[in-house]
Amino acid sequence: MTAFWDSLYSGAARNIKPSPIRDMLQSCRKPGMISFAGGMPDPAIFPVEQFAEAASILRTEGRDILQYGATEGYAPLKDFLASWCAPRLGRKVDSDEMLITSGSIQGADLMTMATLNPGEYVITEAPTFLGVTTDMYNHGAKFLCVPCDEEGMLVDRLPALIEGARSEGKTVKFIYTIATFQNPCGATMSLERRKALVRIAREYGVAIFEDDPYGYVRFDGEHLPTLFSLDGGEHVIYAGSFSKILAPGTRVGWCCGDRDLIRKMVVFKQGVDTCTSVVAQALVYQYAKLGHLDAFLPKIIGHYRAKRDVMMESFAEYLPAGEARYTKPEGGFFFWLETPNIPVDALFDQAIARNVAVVKGVPFYPNGDGGDHHCRVCFTFASADAIREGVKRLGDAMRELL
Repeated sequence: MTAFWDSLYSGAARNIKPSPIRDMLQSCRKPGMISFAGGMPDPAIFPVEQFAEAASILRTEGRDILQYGATEGYAPLKDFLASWCAPRLGRKVDSDEMLITSGSIQGADLMTMATLNPGEYVITEAPTFLGVTTDMYNHGAKFLCVPCDEEGMLVDRLPALIEGARSEGKTVKFIYTIATFQNPCGATMSLERRKALVRIAREYGVAIFEDDPYGYVRFDGEHLPTLFSLDGGEHVIYAGSFSKILAPGTRVGWCCGDRDLIRKMVVFKQGVDTCTSVVAQALVYQYAKLGHLDAFLPKIIGHYRAKRDVMMESFAEYLPAGEARYTKPEGGFFFWLETPNIPVDALFDQAIARNVAVVKGVPFYPNGDGGDHHCRVCFTFASADAIREGVKRLGDAMRELL
């Protein structure tokens, strides 16, 4: 039977790349494992009672929300988001400038389908979120990568990169960036670089996909303007998600941008899933309408800030001095550990043997040219006690290798 199906697979299926994290997580599920691997929220902070209260909308609107919905999204939720996001986006977007998606990754997926031909290029940060770049790769994308430091993408390298690519006949379609609390490195792009990025995108006629799933989860400092707000939405498409500020199980996200592009993304979405679950959208809308989103967000932020601080303290106490470099994230979910004297493959194996899991750094580099001494460590999922014990085990693994 396998030989039969082998003869039918498309070229895309033959070259498809699975998510390395999804595969890796299979080895992280044995009893006693402390996982810093998946970028998961803490279920202990999920607003179960408040979300259950929102389910009352099924009694009053059930006949409508149990029916097929508009591909563009549930109108009351779109109206709420247009107002709620206005301070972050710099203005209130119109309904036809917004699409409700099944998580923020679907926004990037639809953007790729609407703009990219196989063999064309996307510029990304290096490292960057492999969930999105794996999807882009499976659509035929190629990548040009720009390094990051503690202030995010080294934007000043973009002009030479774009000009060099074009001189070689390469087509560069858009820049994919997580400008705020980047996944995996936790960096936040400075205001100066944000302004420069928007200016360069305009000058070179390259679009920007701004992925912002973590932006509302800020622990320290002041919010910076989004790229969308600096640009006005002409060259930037912005994607947000309820996964980190409510719960990932809702699978509700949104993206905002040029109305013609949004319309083309809507048409692609019609063939993918018809519409994002109307039930999920209505529950999220009612949850927000009842005031729970604004009331609960500070609790989420405080909860994760405390966990970040526990992990920082544990790093200082348990990791070998001078053998791990990291930057304190101002928000989001991740630390990005550099272990200059320890290969990450060896560290991963030693950590798994001690029942603690991290994510290797290599898959976060779309062209596979980095991350040999890096790993991503998520601080949001494990309890405070588990964080301390897990970091202690990680430190023991490092000492064994040293």
